[in-house]
Amino acid sequence: MTAMLAKTQVCPLHRRMYAKLALLAAGLALLAAAPMFLYPVFLMKLLCFGLFAAALNLVLGYGGMVAFGHATFFGGAAYVTAHAIKEWGFGAGSGLMIGVAFALVAGFLMGIIAIRRQGFYFAMTTLALSQMAYFAFFQAPFTNAEDGIQRVPRPNFLGFVPLADNLALYYFVVAVFLIGMAVIWRVIHSPFGASMTAIRENEMRTLSLGYRVNRYKLTVFVISAGLSGLAGSLKVLVFQIATLTDVAWQMSGEVILMTLLGGVGTFLGPVIGAALVLTIQNYMASTSVPVTIFIGAAFIICVMLFRKGIVGEIDAFMRREWAADSIRKKVELQ
Repeated sequence: MTAMLAKTQVCPLHRRMYAKLALLAAGLALLAAAPMFLYPVFLMKLLCFGLFAAALNLVLGYGGMVAFGHATFFGGAAYVTAHAIKEWGFGAGSGLMIGVAFALVAGFLMGIIAIRRQGFYFAMTTLALSQMAYFAFFQAPFTNAEDGIQRVPRPNFLGFVPLADNLALYYFVVAVFLIGMAVIWRVIHSPFGASMTAIRENEMRTLSLGYRVNRYKLTVFVISAGLSGLAGSLKVLVFQIATLTDVAWQMSGEVILMTLLGGVGTFLGPVIGAALVLTIQNYMASTSVPVTIFIGAAFIICVMLFRKGIVGEIDAFMRREWAADSIRKKVELQ
C-alpha cells in the first residue's frame, strides 16, 4: 500500500516533466517550421525582443526590481556592434561579443549605483542613468545622432554561414536565442536563482540570514544587462541599423509591458508577451486606429482576466489541476 501511495505521489511530477518535454519539443519544431509560414524578418524581431524581455524578467520577475534602464544595454550594444562591424570590420560573432561586453560593463556601472536604493527610488535611479546614457549617445560622433548607424553589413559567421541570406540569418538568430534562454533557465534553476527569489520575497530576512544581498542583486543585474545587450546586437544584424529609438526610455517601458502581459516571474511569459505586442504592432499598423489603442486594450484585458499574466495564469491553473488530481488519487487509495 505504501509503495502504491509513493508511486501515486511521484506521478504528478512525472506528468509535469513530460509536459515540459513535450512543450520543448513542440517549441523547437515550431521554430524550425515558422519561416515557411511567416516572414523571417518579423520572426527574428520577435526572437530579439523575446530574449530582451526574458532578460529584463531576471531583474523584474526574479529579483523584484523594476528597472527603467535596460534600453541603455539594448540600444548601446546595438550601437557598439554596428560600429564595430561597419567601421572596424569585425565579424558577426566578434561583433556580438563586443556588444555584450559593452552591456556587461554598462550594467555593472549602472547597477553598482542603482542597487543602493530600493523600490521607487531604484526605478527612478535607473531611469535617470538611462537618460544620461541617451544624451551621451546622442552627442557621440560615431552614432550620427538622429540618423543612426545605417547599412550595417552582415558578415558571414565563422566565414561560411551566409548571414546575408534571411533564412540562414533566421536560424542563426534562433541558435543565439536558445543559448540566451538556456542561460536564463540555468540562472533561474540554480541556488543563485533560489537566493534571488528569497531576496524578492523578503529582503530583510534574507539579509539577516547572512546573505550579501547587494552582491546578488548586482550580479543578476549585470547578467540581465549582458543578455539585453545580446538581444540588441542581434537586432542590428537583422535590421542593419542602430538608432536612438533603441536607447530611449520608451523602449524600457515597452519591454516592461511585454513582460507584464506574458507573466512576470515565468520563464516563457516575457517571450509570449513580446509576441503579442509585436503582432499587434505589425498587423494593426495599417488600420486607422492608433496601435497604442490596441496595446492598451490588450493590457486592460490582461489586467482584468489574467492578473498573473497569460503564462502565469496558465501555470497556476495547471498546478491547481495537478494538485487536485494528486489528492483525488490519494483519496481513492484510502
